[in-house]
Amino acid sequence: MTIEIKRNTDQTTINLVGRLDTLTAPALEKTIADSIGSSENLVLDFKGLEYISSAGLRVLLGAQKRLQKSGSMKLIRVCEDVMEVLEMTGFADILTIE
Repeated sequence: MTIEIKRNTDQTTINLVGRLDTLTAPALEKTIADSIGSSENLVLDFKGLEYISSAGLRVLLGAQKRLQKSGSMKLIRVCEDVMEVLEMTGFADILTIE
């Protein structure tokens, strides 16, 4: 998986390409943790994300919980396969997805 970060004054956008799984989830977790300190609004662009595992879902849940108190997180451009996983697990109900 590749991770690309774009920051501006009030928002950080993280573009993901590839597979978010047990091997790549720690890298995303660290990227999100580093980004939360510099921005209150986090956007995860899933246009290039092909797959998400339970490890990836755990990272999303952790980020959502951390940002509830001081900011926001949203997912954009989620592909059909990843959206199906989010819907089946109930994550589509607790995450902001555009």
